[in-house]
Amino acid sequence: MLVSVRNIAKSYERSGQEPVKVLEKVNMEINAGEFISIVGPSGCGKTTLLNLIGCLLKPSAGEVSIAGIDANKMGERQLAQLRNEKIGFIFQGSHLIPYLNVFDNVLAPTYFSRGKGQARKLKLPRALELIEELGLSDRINHLPYQLSLGQRRRVAIARALINDPLILLADEPTNDLDPERSAQIADILSSLNIKGLTLLIVTHQPELAARAKRQYQMHNGVLAAL
Repeated sequence: MLVSVRNIAKSYERSGQEPVKVLEKVNMEINAGEFISIVGPSGCGKTTLLNLIGCLLKPSAGEVSIAGIDANKMGERQLAQLRNEKIGFIFQGSHLIPYLNVFDNVLAPTYFSRGKGQARKLKLPRALELIEELGLSDRINHLPYQLSLGQRRRVAIARALINDPLILLADEPTNDLDPERSAQIADILSSLNIKGLTLLIVTHQPELAARAKRQYQMHNGVLAAL
C-alpha cells in the first residue's frame, strides 16, 4: 500500500467561536499504480484532503502514512524531504515562479533536494527529457507570462515529475482550460498512469474524473466511493 489515510479529521480553531470542521473521519487507501479521482462542490474539503495526503497540512486527528512512513511522527524538515522526494504536486493555477524560465521552473524542486547542487546537476537530462516529452522544447527559455495556460500547466506537470515521485497529486488540473486543452492535459495524466505512476486528482470536471479507475465524492467533509 502506497498511501494510507485512517480516520483523519481537520478543523480550524476560531477565537471565541466553535471550530470549523472541514473533514470528518476520512479513510482511504491508495495502492501503487492506481488512478483515483475525487469530485465534489467547492468548499467540501477536497483540496484539504489532497493537502493532508501531500503532507502540506497536518490532520487534527487520525493518521496519514506515505510508503509506510507515518507522517504524523515527522518534523517539518523531514516532511519537506518526504514531499520533495516522494510526492509530486500540480497546484491549482500552476503556481510557476514568475522570474524563472521553463527550464528553471522544471528544475525548481531540485534546489530543495538533498545534495542540492549535485542533485540539480544529475537532473538536467531528466528536465530536458520532460520538456521534450511535453512539447515545450521551443518554449524552454520563455518566462511564464509568455506561455499559454495550457503550456503553463504542462510546465507544472514536468516540475511535478522532475524528482520521479511515487505519487502525483493534482488539484483541479484542467479547471481554467478550454475543452481542447483540458483534453490534452487529461491525456497526459492518463498516459502517466498507464506508465505506472500513481495519480490522485481533485476535479470538478466529470470527463476527467471518469478516467480514474476509482472515483470518490466529497460532501461536507465526508468521503464516499462512487
